[in-house]
Amino acid sequence: MQRYALLLSLLLVVAAFAPAIGGVAAVSPAADHVAPGDDEAFGATAPDRQSAVQADACSFPYVATDATGTEVTIDADPERIVTLNPSAAQTMWEIGAEDEVVGVSQYASYLEGTDATENVSGPSGPSVEEVIGADPDLVLVPSSSYGAAEDRVEQLRAQGIPVYVFGPGTSLEFVANKTELIGRLTGNCEAGAERAAEMRQSVALMEQALDDEERPVGLNVFFGYTSGANTFIGDVMGTGGLRNGAAAANISGFKPINDEVVVTLDPEWIVVPENSPVPETPAYNSTTAVQEGNVVVVDTNYLQQPAPRAVIAAETIMQAVHPEAYDEYRQLQAQADADSITTTPPPETTTATQTPDSPATTATGTPGFGASVSVVAVAALVMLLARRQ
Repeated sequence: MQRYALLLSLLLVVAAFAPAIGGVAAVSPAADHVAPGDDEAFGATAPDRQSAVQADACSFPYVATDATGTEVTIDADPERIVTLNPSAAQTMWEIGAEDEVVGVSQYASYLEGTDATENVSGPSGPSVEEVIGADPDLVLVPSSSYGAAEDRVEQLRAQGIPVYVFGPGTSLEFVANKTELIGRLTGNCEAGAERAAEMRQSVALMEQALDDEERPVGLNVFFGYTSGANTFIGDVMGTGGLRNGAAAANISGFKPINDEVVVTLDPEWIVVPENSPVPETPAYNSTTAVQEGNVVVVDTNYLQQPAPRAVIAAETIMQAVHPEAYDEYRQLQAQADADSITTTPPPETTTATQTPDSPATTATGTPGFGASVSVVAVAALVMLLARRQ
């Protein structure tokens, strides 16, 4: 597992440099692990949003336009689903639909029960043969997977398999919308809407508890990279009560960060995923964060995946940085849970879900990453991995 977590973080870094959806194939670092989220960047057009909120929102056949501009038709409630990256798999688990999943990527192995599914991973991305062999009714593809293996996705579509590609985003609201959307696509509308509502409630209660708190400067680092403005991880940090120092330094997306910027920012807190420790360099050692031991280590599968458990990543940060506000948040959450239990439920109705609009595909890259990585940088990362295995 430790090796997989390291591989996942590494993959995220490399994918960061893949061209946007439709670009050249590349390995995906925080793989979908850093594909962030916003309600605008997701996969359904305005007509789909309207159709999703109709009275029979969970009926089939269902047609939706994904982030690639492809009209995806799902003829019947899918019973065999393949997920090509762990965020989609985690979402299926979180809405209680794991029994419908017949294939996952190797990086979803942390989810309980995946040993009963097919491993559809191949060299540098999904295996077309393994996916087809799983006989899926629907394939869910996060943007990073598509950016890294567009040709393989198109091969699946050529076989008549419905494939839905999600777009990248920038926030926890993206994750909530994605959760609803996956519920709609898979015929689990009510479960998707309920899980999304739980996420939104948690975020709102964290914001309430942090209302009067000062937010210290935080910096997320992983293998020499950081999460700047317009990133999912940046929003997780903000929700946990930090100010994103990388964004303040005019860094946008997932980019390398040099020692000079680290020294200038002097972050009070540093946030890292597991198995990607704070670099032991004079620059990092000089920061207030390192000198005061203010380093928050977060589960990689929560911090770097745009899926429901990302809320846990925000909670982990909040508990470390604002312990008193965190206690208040827990009290607010307990009260909200108690209120929901004592509230008389409304008459049963068909659940309506929202599917966010999908923007035009651009060349800014898979999970929010933009610039191209040099061969030397990739080689260095591979060498680092080899040394740590």
